[in-house]
Amino acid sequence: MKEKLTIVKVGGKIVEEEESLARLLADFAAIDGHKLLVHGGGRSATRIAAQLGIESQMVNGRRITDAEMLKVVTMVYGGLVNKSIVAGLQAKGVNALGLTGADMNVIRSVKRPVKDVDYGFVGDVEKVDAALLGDLIARGIVPVMAPLTHDGDGHMLNTNADTIAGETAKALAAQFDVTLMYCFEKKGVLSDENDDDSVIPHIDRKRFEALVADGTIQGGMIPKIENSLSAVEAGVSRVIITLASAIDGNSGTVIE
Repeated sequence: MKEKLTIVKVGGKIVEEEESLARLLADFAAIDGHKLLVHGGGRSATRIAAQLGIESQMVNGRRITDAEMLKVVTMVYGGLVNKSIVAGLQAKGVNALGLTGADMNVIRSVKRPVKDVDYGFVGDVEKVDAALLGDLIARGIVPVMAPLTHDGDGHMLNTNADTIAGETAKALAAQFDVTLMYCFEKKGVLSDENDDDSVIPHIDRKRFEALVADGTIQGGMIPKIENSLSAVEAGVSRVIITLASAIDGNSGTVIE
């Protein structure tokens, strides 16, 4: 029987504000068993870039990462945000280890090819070293993953945190009974976007297709759930979409 592993992905807003970070650290520390945290940090990167006189460019909500912005996100994601989380978890008795994809070659990516938009130094995940991560986890170490990977040729790559969480969960599913939690600003997937309490408790592939067909699920939620279903179909036991303040697994939308 596989041991349980909980992978939690939280956005930058949660880890960048003192009050929400403190609550997250306490709730994450309270999760039983093996765990892994993936974090963002975009607002801090934008703020510090502005202080350095570097303009942030976004296309469809995604950051254009030129050479100067790459320096900023590497400093902010891999340094400031990551190490603040690691230090906070150590204070809670959690033996955390901060990692980018370049550390121990845990996540290798390829630079995104230019199509309609040149995103610059942005990576699409190619390989996750599940054996190495699994060994760390089995030793009681809690990886804290920054949204950065590398290409194997000495270049860091800015990489979507949702993607890192999903690909890491898929890779580790062979060794562990994995629950993947995506935390965002709503209580779960809603049947009525104007009613925060209209959480759909359970979605599978058939239910998802019906909800898309009738317009209940639309826009940016479609790829989020597509990615969640892909993770389940690749061996992840369940994906939960919920609030960062509800990572006890008792609420939100369960996708399986």
